[in-house]
Amino acid sequence: MNCAKIQRRGFTLVELLVVIAIIGVLVGLLLPAVQAAREAARRMSCSNNFKQIGLALHNYHSAYKQLPTHGAGTGIGLNTPNWWQQGNSTSKECLSSFVGLTPFMEQQALWQKISNPSVETTTGAAPPGNTGLNAPPRWPAMGPSPRNFSLNPGYIPWSTEIPTLRCPSDPGTGLPALGRTNYGVCMGDSPSPWANSFKSGNLKPSSAWGHSAANSVARGIFMTRRDSKFRDVLDGLSNTIAMGEIKTDLGDRDIRSAISWRARGSQDVNNNPSFCQDAGEIDPTRPSHWCAAGSSNCTPPQRLASSSRDCRGGSWANFRASVTQVYTVLPPNKEVCIGQWIDGPGTCPPSSNHQGGAHVLMCDGAVIFMTDSVEAGDPRAGGVRFGQTGTRAPGSKSPYGLWGALGTKGAKETIEDQLNQ
Repeated sequence: MNCAKIQRRGFTLVELLVVIAIIGVLVGLLLPAVQAAREAARRMSCSNNFKQIGLALHNYHSAYKQLPTHGAGTGIGLNTPNWWQQGNSTSKECLSSFVGLTPFMEQQALWQKISNPSVETTTGAAPPGNTGLNAPPRWPAMGPSPRNFSLNPGYIPWSTEIPTLRCPSDPGTGLPALGRTNYGVCMGDSPSPWANSFKSGNLKPSSAWGHSAANSVARGIFMTRRDSKFRDVLDGLSNTIAMGEIKTDLGDRDIRSAISWRARGSQDVNNNPSFCQDAGEIDPTRPSHWCAAGSSNCTPPQRLASSSRDCRGGSWANFRASVTQVYTVLPPNKEVCIGQWIDGPGTCPPSSNHQGGAHVLMCDGAVIFMTDSVEAGDPRAGGVRFGQTGTRAPGSKSPYGLWGALGTKGAKETIEDQLNQ
């Protein structure tokens, strides 16, 4: 009997190598697509967070007929005659607008902790003895000042990260920052220390001159320690920015999140928003980073607020300009350069880890992705403020083009571009 001859044919070495090469090419093509898809999803999630914040903002206004005050809270406190001095007895009107928004962002439990005295701390130890509420020591209602309260033992609400305030594209987390945020309120287009002049150091109303100075630079929908309403937006809610996205600091000297300050006069940045760039503080070989110590081709900043509560987005509860405020002076993702004092405003543009721009929230609740290439006028033009004449006289249109016009609430600029296409 004849048996059929069975042939078994395997892959040759050449065929195997070709298959492996094809698989490698496919994987190489697929991985960037997967990464791009993941970033697109993160960007969409970031936009959705902003929409929720916009909804909370409108619900707050419906409830209280005003927007949450930026620089709110309890008064001056014990044994500290000025709001910038350290103390734990009050919040010293240093609370950001996000504190008032917490119950409107599904954070009612956190708001209950903030609005009532408490004894809980981040370490489990008793609160410090200088809170003014002793036997036993307690944190005061509305908490200590988030600007400079004692970190150890710490106040739990200020250390809490709120998911709605975090963009998933931002990898920053935890200490040395304290309760990070990726969103800040828009203060307009005139970064001047006079923004803090509605009240004096002891939190009493300032002089008539102080009010005139503060009014001249309070050109955005939000103002420091002063209420604002949607009715104040004479340019139209859809033409005015309410908030902007910000990148938190990673301790890497990134010009978008680490802050150059102190090596200048108080109005130098208001007079020239490109002051830090013109001073050679940006590394020319790495233009996204500040100059490092020992460099021969640039000048390191005299002071660099980096990787702390003072850095960009370093504390969602802190009202400080460098932390939770944005200005429409330099375009998104440009350098953060502020004036003589860390509490003063500066360029503070929006920023993000998204490619090509950052999100902004309009006063009507729309979320727009604003590109780095937005028309922004002259980056060396002085800002509008009290005592100036000509194009810088109080009430003048923004010198920073379309970008500056979007930050002002009543300068009568005409917005001809369709922003949300």
